[in-house]
Amino acid sequence: MRFLLTAALIISIFSKCKNSDNVPDVSDIKIELSTKHFERDLFSTGSLQNIQQLEKLLAQYPNFGKNFLITILNTDPAWPADSLVAYVNSFTTAYKNVYDSSQKVFADFSPYEKQVKKSLQYLKYYFPNYPAPKKIITYIGPFDGYGDILDVDAFMVGLHHHLGANFSMYKSELVRTTYPDYISNRFEPDYIAVNCMKNVVADMYPEKIEDKTLVVQMIEKGKQLYLLQKLVPFAANHQLIGYTEKQFKESLQREAIIWDLFVQNNFLQSIDNNIIKNYIGESPKTTELGEAAPGNIGSFCGWQIVKKFMDKFPETTLPNLMKTNAENIFEQAKYKP
Repeated sequence: MRFLLTAALIISIFSKCKNSDNVPDVSDIKIELSTKHFERDLFSTGSLQNIQQLEKLLAQYPNFGKNFLITILNTDPAWPADSLVAYVNSFTTAYKNVYDSSQKVFADFSPYEKQVKKSLQYLKYYFPNYPAPKKIITYIGPFDGYGDILDVDAFMVGLHHHLGANFSMYKSELVRTTYPDYISNRFEPDYIAVNCMKNVVADMYPEKIEDKTLVVQMIEKGKQLYLLQKLVPFAANHQLIGYTEKQFKESLQREAIIWDLFVQNNFLQSIDNNIIKNYIGESPKTTELGEAAPGNIGSFCGWQIVKKFMDKFPETTLPNLMKTNAENIFEQAKYKP
């Protein structure tokens, strides 16, 4: 296992938020993609009566079915059949209102399938040999568990993580313990394609950052964000990094101040994990820049460095960019906001 909207809204996303720089025409690239809705098959059966009924359902999803039970629901293969059936029934009972909400939000899933398909066209354009999945499987799982997953043959989309930032259950202690507000605020339907492609990027270029300096890790993160931008050019930049629109706009306005934070404190060549974790990866804020400043500011800065490099060397292909040494990118970009 590779773990790692209405029409009007879709038009708004495409017209107002897209990254249109050098976007290739991929309309002639053929992509096979279909969607199956596991949650509908599971919840519409009502209470399961026996193990045979459960096995018949799971047989319709050969790879996903086993993963759903063991990895997503965290069941034990050694459990007796009656215990397994009872556990699944308790889950569907507890999450019936979540299923009902998902059927309202995703009464028509086709706009999201089209977004993923468009991203796969860009993926095929840039990386023709990558074995992308040919199906989407939607499901509902525990709030405090997995969301969107990349499997060998499918994008697994956890609808329970896409019901809208204001969905009441996201404010519960159960969810906030695992996913604080700054993360659950991204639990919107239009993050589906973004998350699918994030998982693809992570699969293609898994992180290998042990004992790397902060600036190297910043640029490696920046390379991933730049690639994601090319695979989902219709998404807003703030969505790609997980900021609010206001946070991203203000980060661009304060780009020089952000860079000075790293330069003036001699952080760039640091390999101190306590320093690095303050600026790389998920976090609610960057205190040194003010209470409202977003976290993960090192990745934001790395992204800007990579953009600068690509502006200077536009002939660089995406595969070559991803293979380029981060220190070489830093030296050649000559980034000075």
